Amino acid sequence: MALADNEVETTGLVGWIDRRFPLTSTWKKHVSEYYAPKNFNFWYFFGSLALLVLVLQIVTGIFLVMNYKPDATLAFASVEYIMREVPWGWLIRYLHSTGASMFFVVVYLHMFRGLIYGSYRKPRELVWIFGCAIFLCLMAEAFFGYLLPWGQMSFWGAQVIVNLFSAIPFIGPDLSLWIRGDYVVSDVTLNRFFAFHVIAIPLVLIGLVVAHLVALHEVGSNNPDGIEIKAKKDANGIPIDGIPFHPYYSVHDFMGVCVFLFIFAAIVFFAPEMGGYFLEANNFVPANPLQTPPEIAPVWYFTAFYAMLRATTDPFKIVLMVVIGLLGVFALLRARGKWRLGLPVLAIAVIVFMALTESKFWGVVVMGTAVVSLFFLPWLDRSPVKSIRYRPLFHKVFYGIFVFAFLLLGYLGTRPPSPAATLIAQICALVYFAFFLGMPFWTPRGRFKQPPERVRFKSH
Repeated sequence: MALADNEVETTGLVGWIDRRFPLTSTWKKHVSEYYAPKNFNFWYFFGSLALLVLVLQIVTGIFLVMNYKPDATLAFASVEYIMREVPWGWLIRYLHSTGASMFFVVVYLHMFRGLIYGSYRKPRELVWIFGCAIFLCLMAEAFFGYLLPWGQMSFWGAQVIVNLFSAIPFIGPDLSLWIRGDYVVSDVTLNRFFAFHVIAIPLVLIGLVVAHLVALHEVGSNNPDGIEIKAKKDANGIPIDGIPFHPYYSVHDFMGVCVFLFIFAAIVFFAPEMGGYFLEANNFVPANPLQTPPEIAPVWYFTAFYAMLRATTDPFKIVLMVVIGLLGVFALLRARGKWRLGLPVLAIAVIVFMALTESKFWGVVVMGTAVVSLFFLPWLDRSPVKSIRYRPLFHKVFYGIFVFAFLLLGYLGTRPPSPAATLIAQICALVYFAFFLGMPFWTPRGRFKQPPERVRFKSH
């Protein structure tokens, strides 16, 4: 008797499971019969590496929790106990701390690949939104976990970041008090951060990762040429330019995993602190509420956004007001319909509100907007082609300037503040936002190359 498309003929233990749970059909749909473009390159390693590091963080986190004490009087000592007394505890701790930084390395590179190849464009808008939500969730997870060692930098970093919320008009002081659970960072704060870091955020993170993968497999993977391989199929409904993920890309990704683990192991065994970028020297000193460290700065993966926050001074707020005013005038001249008057009125309202509020609050707004802007990429980019391969040269220059500005912001966020550094950070922040705000105008312009009808692929 013929089997339906959704049925699987299996026997033995697998057959017994399949009659009660879609094991084989799920394996086929998402792995062995999931057809991916045959022209994946180096940039497509980082999605699977991010999943690998997520599993590593969960496993090492479980072992750390077995000996960690979420108590203000015992937290630092429990970390020292893990490092010195627990068998292989030092390795577990360094795997977890290094894994946190490497997680952001692979996620940043994964997002950069999506940016240059247009992986956020139709029909993958939801895939991109889930990915940005994962990035936000990852930032929250790192922030909550950063307090747990209860070192000097952990304590004062949390104190500074939570105090930023007090700048929000009307609700700020009550909001920061609610987040801390006390008037200062204390045992209550440590306990609630521990709960968020160990239980709440990981559950949300895992759910978003599953949603990200399901959405990806529903619409199919993008490729360096930006061509939809599902548009051309053979008589059996198989994409002509696709190959099964397993065994081809499972072996391909295994090679990437081996190289990554080699680099990861080198860092763990020879430079787990990475010169203070992965683990700061001040975090090896117990938290002291009565002694402020000379320099308070976040971990490197937050420094670009921290530099924007620090750069939002009173003069820079005036610059932002002028920019918003110019955008309102532009909307009045170019917008049509209900937006013609609505946008200028909104711009005036924002300018008035900015004049009445302190720059500290707008630093928080700038920092948050820098992350939220990523969610709108699918609708800001209006280029007729997806991949950077077929875009004009000035598009590539703009992408390069954007990346350079972001990296420079990241560097400035690690340095002590100075007038020159603040000015450079302000310029880089304007470049960052100009990249996104200008997208609807510069992305459709220029001479575009015609993408090929089928993906370009050379067998090895």
